[in-house]
Amino acid sequence: MAAGAKSETTRQRLVETATALFRTQGYERTTMRGIAEAAGVSVGNAYYYFPSKDSLVGELYRSLQDEHRSRALPLLRAGHNLGEHLRVILQANLDVLSPYHSLGHQFLKTAALPVPRTSRYPVHSPSSAAADLPRDSTQIGRGKSIAVYRQAVQAARPQPPLAIRDDLPDLLWLVHMGVTLFWVYDSSPGQVRSRRLVANTAPLVAKLVILSRLPVVRNIVEDVVKLLRGARVHD
Repeated sequence: MAAGAKSETTRQRLVETATALFRTQGYERTTMRGIAEAAGVSVGNAYYYFPSKDSLVGELYRSLQDEHRSRALPLLRAGHNLGEHLRVILQANLDVLSPYHSLGHQFLKTAALPVPRTSRYPVHSPSSAAADLPRDSTQIGRGKSIAVYRQAVQAARPQPPLAIRDDLPDLLWLVHMGVTLFWVYDSSPGQVRSRRLVANTAPLVAKLVILSRLPVVRNIVEDVVKLLRGARVHD
């Protein structure tokens, strides 16, 4: 097996092993040593690929973001209204996250903070074969998620008002993160309250977008957009 393929196989085995242990014995009780032993690698080798449990959770979260994108994009249909697009994207997110509710708090931390880029060993040292993590993996993941909403906006009919169309994907991503936060703290069986929230929120947001054509609502929405653009300057 080529060195690169072997390296990726080891990384994947560590992530899968850590995920299984997190789900069976809990995040706090799982150790890097335990992950390494269960994965059949040395502790040093485990740290070589991942500097901490948080970085393993970060890797899992990023893979789930990619899975969400893969599930959601085929569900978007040209001509469907924005509310329907928003509903299927948010529901797909819950479907992907559902088996990992016990890791919700760690996901929240991972989504809010960049995953450390460095490991115990210098990434570019002669002895290092670990794949280099993106410098800002949080922004990359967020960008992929926003791109899904951009596609939803472009395919929606009727089209959202031109004044907010460019910024709307970012605003919808904020709704996405709000639903994710609700899901993290949702203790209802199967997080049914989160699914009810999605069913009720999607058409409401779509109505507000259409109502933004009215002067009173438009002024409020434009103020929100200005806040968002101001935040981007310091992002």
